Amino acid sequence: MMKKAFTMLELIFVIVVIGILSAIAVPKFAATRDDAVISKARNEVAAMRSAIATARQKRILKGSFTDLTDAEVPGLLEYGLSSDWSGLTFTGPSGNTCVFSVEVAGSKNKLVSTSCSVTGMTDL
Repeated sequence: MMKKAFTMLELIFVIVVIGILSAIAVPKFAATRDDAVISKARNEVAAMRSAIATARQKRILKGSFTDLTDAEVPGLLEYGLSSDWSGLTFTGPSGNTCVFSVEVAGSKNKLVSTSCSVTGMTDL
């Protein structure tokens, strides 16, 4: 009676191949996660800018011409900001931050980046 099994060489080869694949996949996965966090933050900035415009228009329709403040902006979003935000400061995956503030330009408010060292958000 002949038993069939894998040889030690075949098992070592499979383990080496799995190791190589995981060494390639893990960094790619980490980079993909960082890109997703940055994309989410960029979308939140866009949502804040839209919320500022909407809130400003609502105030004008009610006859109030007061400017929005930095403290009011996060509360304008129906679902709030993700945990990466502290007020109007975003902390990126690498620990770098982007700081935003509401600037009064002429007769309208706008959200501007006052300082940013997060790769992928410096153009905001």
